[in-house]
Amino acid sequence: MIDYSPFWDTLHKSDETTYSLIKKHRISSATIDKLRKNKPLNITTIVDLCRILNCKIEDIVLYRED
Repeated sequence: MIDYSPFWDTLHKSDETTYSLIKKHRISSATIDKLRKNKPLNITTIVDLCRILNCKIEDIVLYRED
């Protein structure tokens, strides 16, 4: 199972908000919704989030066995 809870912790510690991700960095609101619902994301999107938040992939996503 994919878990994006690290993303929310990383976002909270950064200077960014969901609003700035959407407006400034052009991350779609659908992507934010997928993050909220732990839905699959394209690896390119995850890499973009890492670049924006200056973090590692493990600061965005975890894999947990069901």
